[in-house]
This record gives sequence, C-alpha cells and structure tokens, in this order.
Amino acid sequence: MARKQSDYLAALLADEAVQTKAEPGDSSVMEDTPPPAPPRPDRMRGTTLLGRESALARVASGEVRQVTQLLLDPARVRVWKGNARSYEHLSEESCGELIDSIIAEGGQKVPAMVRRVDGDPDHEFEVIAGTRRHWSISWLRANSYPEMQFVAQVVVLDDEAAFRLADLENRARKDVSDLERARNYAQALHDHYGNHMSRMAERLKLSKGWLSKMLKVASIPDAVLAAFASPADVQLKPAYPLAQALDDRSATPAILREARTITRQQEERRARGTPALGANEVIARLLAAPKVAEERTAPRTYEGAHGRTAITVQSSNRQGVTLRLHAGSGVDTRRLLEIVHDALMDLEESGLGLQR
Repeated sequence: MARKQSDYLAALLADEAVQTKAEPGDSSVMEDTPPPAPPRPDRMRGTTLLGRESALARVASGEVRQVTQLLLDPARVRVWKGNARSYEHLSEESCGELIDSIIAEGGQKVPAMVRRVDGDPDHEFEVIAGTRRHWSISWLRANSYPEMQFVAQVVVLDDEAAFRLADLENRARKDVSDLERARNYAQALHDHYGNHMSRMAERLKLSKGWLSKMLKVASIPDAVLAAFASPADVQLKPAYPLAQALDDRSATPAILREARTITRQQEERRARGTPALGANEVIARLLAAPKVAEERTAPRTYEGAHGRTAITVQSSNRQGVTLRLHAGSGVDTRRLLEIVHDALMDLEESGLGLQR
C-alpha cells in the first residue's frame, strides 16, 4: 500500500461526511442524502493533520498533561514554610489590587500551586506558589464574600523542587522584598544544598556574586532590622554595605546602639501618627554610628583664659565621667565650675552623660 501513514491518519481524522451512492431509480435515497460537502483543499488537510499529530505526540511524550484545578476552602490549606513571602506582613493594603481584581472577575482566575500534606488534621494541602492569592481569598471569605473558593493546581514536588518553583514565581513579584528573599535563600542553602553556595547558584541559575550578596544581607540581625519601618524597606544594594559593616566587631556595638535609638524613635513616630524615618536615613545613620561613637569618645578640651586648656574630658562610660582640671588655665574657681557644668551638659546631649 503506497499511501503514507499521514494520508491514512488524515482519512481517519477527516470530518467530511461519507456519502452513499444511490442505485438507479431510487429517488428517495437521492432526496434524503444531503449534498456532499466541498472537498477540503489538500493544503488545509495537511495543516490540520500536522496540528493534530503534534498535539498527540506532545501528550504521548508527557510534555502536555491534563491539569485538574481544585476549588478549595483556604482554611484547609496552609502556607509552606519554605516560601519567601512573609505571610504575617500581608494586609488588605498590600493585597488591595489583587482583591479588587478577584472581585471584578468573579473569582480567582490564576490557580495557585499546592501539594498534598499528610499527618495534619487541620490541612489537606499547602501553598507552594500563590501566597497572596491564598491570603486574599481568605480575607474575602471573611469580608462579605463567603462563597469565594481558593483555586489551586496540585503538584507533586520534593522540597528542593518546591523551593525552586516558589523562587521562580517570587522573582517576578515586586512586592517580595530583598530581605524576604535573602532570608529564604539562607534557609534553603542550609536545608536543600548542604551549605554549598555554588551548587545552589547553579540549580537556581543565579550569579554566585549576586547570591553571595543576598546571603550577606540575610545575616543582618533582627535588632538592626527593627530600626526600619518595614522589612520591605531593606533592599539589597543599600543594605549590603550595612551587612559588611557589621562584620567589623569594633563597629558592631555602635551600630546596635544606634539601631536601638532609631527603633525607639520609630515607635514614637508611629504613636504620634507621624511618618516613619525612611530607609535611606536609617542606613546612613547606622553606617555613620561607629565614626560618631569614635568622635564622642575622643578626649574633649575646654579652654580657659588666653587659649589655655582648663578642662579635659578624659573618659565617659557607664562607670562615670573623668575630668582633668589643668593648672595655669588663667580662670578662677567660679569660672572653672561653669566650664565643668558646660562639659557635663555637652556629654548629656551627646548621650554620654551621667544620666544614660
């Protein structure tokens, strides 16, 4: 048989009607038989065949699989701890556009990625990718839209593959802060890659240099991060020099002291309802703290008559203040006491006085 297999498949898949030839004189058959459809051009027939053969081949190879989407109660779905996004920092404000979109479209259109969980009586699935969608549907169900369902696609992934999937989605999300991603990478480095940064960079298709900087930012302690109005303010480029400065053990105490001061100021601003200190100002103050502390601890001198030194502040610490009164300053005792008072007041204003 000389016909090609494609021609044979074309004949099987063709949608043309099969006509029955009428016997001579049998008019009823001719009247009941619909007119034959016009023959399909060979060019069109080949195109259709190629499209169908391609689709069948993709299904057979596993490249294309049937995808089932589930409608879930978000209360029965937990968020996977390996996701970078900080669920507790999501809010109506941060998810506002997504909430409005879900309402306008009559429901969630883009499914989240979830996987099944075992041994948890309260949850059947956990979110791998789609944390904001989960939060938004949960919020809507609690606020006038109880019929809203969480649309999800079930995937079968191990933890490392789940991490890579979540990371790919988060890279395209501007609302995932560099700090969130950095700490997520630091945890994943330990959990999935045996602390081998090169292997992790290769698996994620990331630059080793860039990944190294992210991991460095992840090392910034919570006491310093508390000085920022929000974790979202901590971005890679400005935060990296701060993380490097914290490697200097002699500079760390001054940075931590300044961080505590800024944290108190941020709390006071929130209480008053005034705008928080911006990230650039916070980072500038933290980086300058070691130098400022060095200047504060340097000996200070106060002059008497004719430019002569009257008093030197030799030290100021938690144990007390040490002053040296110089002979031959050319001032009397009353003026000398006034200079002592000025020195003590300067120390108080700089945070190094007796009342700290």
